Amino acid sequence: MKLVLIADTFPPLRTSGAVQLRDLSREFVRQGHDLTVLLPTSDLGQPWLLEDFDGARVLRLNAPKTKDINYVRRTLGELSMPFVMLRNLRKSPLAAERWDGVVWYAPSIFFGPIASALKKTGNCKGYLIIRDIFPEWAVDMGLMGRGLPYRFFRAVANYQYSVADVVGIQTPGNAVYFESWKKKPGRELEVLQNWLADAPVGHCSINLKNTILAGRRVFVYAGNMGVAQGMDVLLDLAEQLKAREDIGFLFVGRGSDAQKLAANAKARGLDNVLFHDEIEPDEIPGLYAQCDVGLVALHPKHKTHNIPGKFLTYMQSGLPVLAIINSGNDLVDLIRRERVGVTGTADSFDTLLKNAKELIDHCAGDHTMKHRCRALYEKLFSPEKAVAQIVSGLSKSMGVR
Repeated sequence: MKLVLIADTFPPLRTSGAVQLRDLSREFVRQGHDLTVLLPTSDLGQPWLLEDFDGARVLRLNAPKTKDINYVRRTLGELSMPFVMLRNLRKSPLAAERWDGVVWYAPSIFFGPIASALKKTGNCKGYLIIRDIFPEWAVDMGLMGRGLPYRFFRAVANYQYSVADVVGIQTPGNAVYFESWKKKPGRELEVLQNWLADAPVGHCSINLKNTILAGRRVFVYAGNMGVAQGMDVLLDLAEQLKAREDIGFLFVGRGSDAQKLAANAKARGLDNVLFHDEIEPDEIPGLYAQCDVGLVALHPKHKTHNIPGKFLTYMQSGLPVLAIINSGNDLVDLIRRERVGVTGTADSFDTLLKNAKELIDHCAGDHTMKHRCRALYEKLFSPEKAVAQIVSGLSKSMGVR
């Protein structure tokens, strides 16, 4: 199939979304599809830039800045983004292109207009990959009420949903947000698991043998450190385990709370904690090979269901997880059913502490959990399965071209 993929994150960015879309693009090409990726880029200095990425065409389109700016400017930038992208697409060598299917990735919630335009031009169907139920999670977190801003963002999100013929949610629990949407004939709602390409263990710029964590069994957290993660409880855990000289905590990444967390750890005198800036995605397997347990943290106020990208990287590397997440999250059932770690909440800290000790002690002498982690990754989270499912979802309603 001749497909176009629209997203707002892609290499050289290092976010989990960028890594996912990198792996998805490579797999589309590997399976013989003709793929074009459309990306908004704020610092091009020209309307468009066409690149080759491992066999896929990547068209970067000049668009307003939407990252690392205040909320008002970001909202205005995202609102105009799809229209500016369309204008610059029409100036590019791909202006006359027609595609057999349109695939787009949320976040962002603002791609509805460009997805709709490309669907109409190609007379084709659209598949929305949704990883983020916004603005609902922002309301759950107390970042937004249900006033005018919420109604505005909800209207934007609903429009994006209305453009899609197939919506791929990441867990069954998120189906509740699409009850009305799926009543319209011709619409399909399905669970599309997150995915991650297998990667060999290679060089890592972090060598724990040369750090304060040398010789310790290590809990590792790699990824975004922001409000949505609610990571203060991890420092509480590290403080309670400070007397265990055989245990350490490693935090790798960036985010709005990263500096605050590092300063907090220093103020508490936690000599069992190490913070490090984000590293290249290809270094992650080499990092995890030095660690023992992967940490997942989601703020307890969340009500939407989420399987973070870092969970996939832990499973891929055979790392059992200690997940501190909102009650009722589908990830809780998955971890317990597959026996790949333990879960807890900040509300029952004593149980969390007990589980953490038992898990890392258990991992020291039993490798069966490591094998279960790898088996779960191979069963659910391969890009091969994701691409096949997306293509099938588009083909069922349009016929293969």
